[in-house]
Amino acid sequence: MERPWMIYGANGYTGELIAREAARRGLKPVLAGRTREKIEPLAHELGLQARIFDLRDRAATAAALQGMSLVLHCAGPFSATAAPMIAACLAVHAHYLDITGEVGVFEHAQSQNAAARAAGIVVCPGVGFDVIPTDCVAAALKAALPDATHLALGFDSRSGFSPGTAKTSVEGLAQGGKIRKDGRIIAVPLAYKTRRIDFGDGDKLAMTIPWGDVATAYYTTGIPNIEVYIPGSPAMVARVRRANHFRWLLACAPVQSFLKKRIEKSVRGPSAERRDALPTYVWGEARNAKGETRTARIKTANGYSLTVTGALAVVEHLMRNPAEGGAYTPSRLVGPDLVTRLPGSGPLQVI
Repeated sequence: MERPWMIYGANGYTGELIAREAARRGLKPVLAGRTREKIEPLAHELGLQARIFDLRDRAATAAALQGMSLVLHCAGPFSATAAPMIAACLAVHAHYLDITGEVGVFEHAQSQNAAARAAGIVVCPGVGFDVIPTDCVAAALKAALPDATHLALGFDSRSGFSPGTAKTSVEGLAQGGKIRKDGRIIAVPLAYKTRRIDFGDGDKLAMTIPWGDVATAYYTTGIPNIEVYIPGSPAMVARVRRANHFRWLLACAPVQSFLKKRIEKSVRGPSAERRDALPTYVWGEARNAKGETRTARIKTANGYSLTVTGALAVVEHLMRNPAEGGAYTPSRLVGPDLVTRLPGSGPLQVI
């Protein structure tokens, strides 16, 4: 019999996709969120239970999570919502999963390792496209070049943004770039570095971004120097670099609020047809002190489609297998071959 578990933020673009796929598979998550008018109709349509609560109410959150074995948290921006949900999961001894790609959330999760071990629960953020494919690539490269000192990861995805991803990107622009250098995460300008990369679909100009692997790949591999890249035209790189000059303005609360409200009104997320038509190419390169390199590539399903199947794969793994409490990355929890087992993924090739 399936143990009780919850999807929080089931009314969001990705949360709803996951809820619908879970119901299609015959799974019975409790659908939860803070907006009754959005959660209850979806739960009724799918024949599932609903719970309504706001993460800002600690007592209500703890009460709503009672009896849950696991929470799949899908309500961003996770910079505001992950910490209270992790705290509630620790209190009620429920595994915590989420679909974030935010560096700060991954670092906070790792800081909860001792508490998670004591509570006997798994804390594993990033069980979607952020960061399953790149995390598995990182693990494969570490296995291929155990003495690697530098790791570069990246992906080529053109499906567009969901509202939640767009909001996170607005926050990210204000915070600037991030890389890991000598084991420490450091702030750098946006588009700090550029290089030519063949992600698997031809050679392209690419630029650094503050992707979640700047945090997670270090815990997966121990490699102390990490950068993450996406493709960008020369014009795009120039625009991003110009944004460095007014990041102070983007960081202002009124500007953030204005931009996020615009996103809520105008961004809907890619259609099923667009998701099906646009796969993603994932790449990585490891280098050691002698200058030896290994390169890895894999073609996967669209990022949003992979988030649905990846998140549910991790949910089902925890439902079926005992796990020692602690903070994890996806490849460390489920295995470095996780991405290759998801629909739409080709082989992970390392050369």
